[in-house]
Amino acid sequence: MIWQQKADAFLGKYLGELAEIELKQTTRYWQAANSGKKEDFDAYASADLELRKLHSSRRRYKEIEELLAHKDQLNPLTHRSLTVAELDFKENQLPKKTLEKLVKLSAEIEQIFNTFRGELNGKQYSNNDLLEMLKKENGSPTRQKIWETLKQTGDAVAAKLITLATVRNEAAEKLGFPNYWDMQIKLQEHDPEQLQEIFAELEMSTAEPFKQMKEKVDAELAQRFNVPKEEIMPWHYDNPFFQAVPPSGKVDPDEFYKDKKKEEIIGLAQRFYAGIGLATESIVKKSDLYEREGKDQHAFCTDIDRRGDARILTNIKPTADWMDTALHELGHAVYSAGLDFSLPFNLREAAHIFTTEAVAMLFGALAKNPAWIVANTGANPDRVKEVEAVILEQRRREQLIFARWTLAMFHFEKALYENRGTGGRGLSYLNELWWETTARFQLLKPPAGRNVRLHADWAAKPHFTIAPVYYHNYMLGELFAAQMRAALASLVHHNGKASTLDYNKHNEFGLFFKEKIFKPGMTKPWPEFVKNAAGEPLTARYFAEELK
Repeated sequence: MIWQQKADAFLGKYLGELAEIELKQTTRYWQAANSGKKEDFDAYASADLELRKLHSSRRRYKEIEELLAHKDQLNPLTHRSLTVAELDFKENQLPKKTLEKLVKLSAEIEQIFNTFRGELNGKQYSNNDLLEMLKKENGSPTRQKIWETLKQTGDAVAAKLITLATVRNEAAEKLGFPNYWDMQIKLQEHDPEQLQEIFAELEMSTAEPFKQMKEKVDAELAQRFNVPKEEIMPWHYDNPFFQAVPPSGKVDPDEFYKDKKKEEIIGLAQRFYAGIGLATESIVKKSDLYEREGKDQHAFCTDIDRRGDARILTNIKPTADWMDTALHELGHAVYSAGLDFSLPFNLREAAHIFTTEAVAMLFGALAKNPAWIVANTGANPDRVKEVEAVILEQRRREQLIFARWTLAMFHFEKALYENRGTGGRGLSYLNELWWETTARFQLLKPPAGRNVRLHADWAAKPHFTIAPVYYHNYMLGELFAAQMRAALASLVHHNGKASTLDYNKHNEFGLFFKEKIFKPGMTKPWPEFVKNAAGEPLTARYFAEELK
């Protein structure tokens, strides 16, 4: 009883302070992402530093360790709350100057990403504008110029990003980790060896299917752009990192959305969620949905207060990709809004970052699901039936391409920190390593006619700054999403392929998510959570089945 009382007293004070400071941090980040103003990013950096300082207390860290030494005298929720707190404190047991440097560098780079506009032929363009241009352009020389413009952000942030990576490694070593990658993996409650085994299995199981699929894709692109197949280059794919499937020449999923107003896209998402018993009205009311000067050009969801104020930031346009994004980000948001708010404050979070990604991915993928399109968009059923096989093949390609892209990110970022940044070899070393890695996993060719040593193509990916050592969680999310799809199919006795499962007006699906996925929060380590939710441990079996 004495140790339980001590733990209650500690958590009461700590979690109260955490809630107060985190509220400042989340609201200020929301403001900064919406305005792009330096003063707002400075305010966010200040609040973020305050949060880090809260978790930098050595006295409190020692208290947690002492309390956990008597875990047999604590109730399970108290023990779990302290365990989660220990992870947060461990990462921040750093000198004040180091914490300030980390926050300052990250904020500076984020501001560049949010406000940067690439220059092409003397005119500045947003990321969305450039991606639209790339999508429509059929001339290889012009596509190359657009692709290179999309990479200009990398050149703008690379030096700062290398400095940040170096400081992150130094910080990790001070905490007893060999490098920042190892630290982040362990603080995310992953076993590094287990994770590498999963990715080795993923590499092996997708290598041949990906190779065969890419040969077909390249042949199609060669025909479209009137070039030999062996001359297909990175700019021939519509995504500048080849992390998304190139469009099919037989069907453009945008045809089901292009005649709608951008406001209708979010309306479709809301009606779908309402149909399965997941409300989004309060989420959408507080969100920022459409493109605006200075605003973050990407998309994210944030939980403002862990009491139900979940919001999304998007730049919605009437396209299939933005329909996917709307469903995806609202997936994150309904997860946050569906947590049990009676739990200790720091357990009011997804079981793991990959489990919220899994929910978001499961819902986002519906934007290009034939059954969902017919039921939700008003599309002609005969037209959808006509192109159904092509749409499903595009989904299979999407899964394969994403798996191989994730493998590239996983291995490159691991090397970035294990090799200690540039290792004194300069920025060109990392870009060469980037192209070696993408050649291995994505079968991409280094850009012809472009001196890759003079550029930082890899650094144009904002995740190295805003979500470092994170991409593996996207892939684990895909695996868990496939597992959840199988569970939902079983729930309604659906025997066909996962792609033919009808989600509409199945309140039992909403109940499944509320009770099995959302409500538990972070009360259990993720392996136990997955087993309880899906009936078996996390497995790649269902993902592999979907690729057949």
